[in-house]
Amino acid sequence: MTPIMHHTLYDGRRVALRYTHGTGPCLVFLPGYMSDMSGSKATALFAEAEARGRACLLLDYSGCGASDGDFAEGMLSAWRDEVLALVASYVTGPVLLVGSSMGGWLMLLVAEHLKHRLAGLIGIAPAPDFTRWGYTEEQRAKLAAGETIFEPNPYGPEPTPTHAKFFADAECHLRLDSGIALPCPVRLIHGKADADVPWEISLRLKTALGSGDVQVTLIEDGDHRLSRDSDIAALKAIVAEFYG
Repeated sequence: MTPIMHHTLYDGRRVALRYTHGTGPCLVFLPGYMSDMSGSKATALFAEAEARGRACLLLDYSGCGASDGDFAEGMLSAWRDEVLALVASYVTGPVLLVGSSMGGWLMLLVAEHLKHRLAGLIGIAPAPDFTRWGYTEEQRAKLAAGETIFEPNPYGPEPTPTHAKFFADAECHLRLDSGIALPCPVRLIHGKADADVPWEISLRLKTALGSGDVQVTLIEDGDHRLSRDSDIAALKAIVAEFYG
């Protein structure tokens, strides 16, 4: 796999990335909340791109992985702008956005700025608007009051924080209850055993999308991570649709 590089933004932020040149649309992978480009889905898709001579871009949002910054300062709008800056600097031609969990929300925000360049969107257990349906009213009230909340983390020993700054910014980017005008093919894959993001969210997203070409694949025993060999094989098959 190609080595990690760093890109310096206008304000001095250094964002970590991996990029491989190739043909066809450039696959840009957007990780989930508190995740990074070292995850199994990201690395599998990057390796597949390298093996097949396709362009691919991985990145870590500021405050995550190998990027500079403090996660407590992270916001959807800032991460969206980082993705757009990397696309502008490294990618020529069409873009295939692949967003996992929160990355599926961010995917929509990025896509709104890349409409003319979109080859398609692939959402993996996408979680748009999770600040509305993912928290209790008590948690939302604490966040709105400026508090940080902590929840059990099924993937590690430390609890998962949600910071008030992230929450306030995210509330400005709600999309499920309004039309999302993205005229490109969209593929959504979701596990019906997902304990973090209800699979019905993908159906709501399908309804909200303005594209006439939206398909939802439900994996009966799939969990939120969709990282088993069979899940990644299904994801690769969806990706392959965009390369003829």
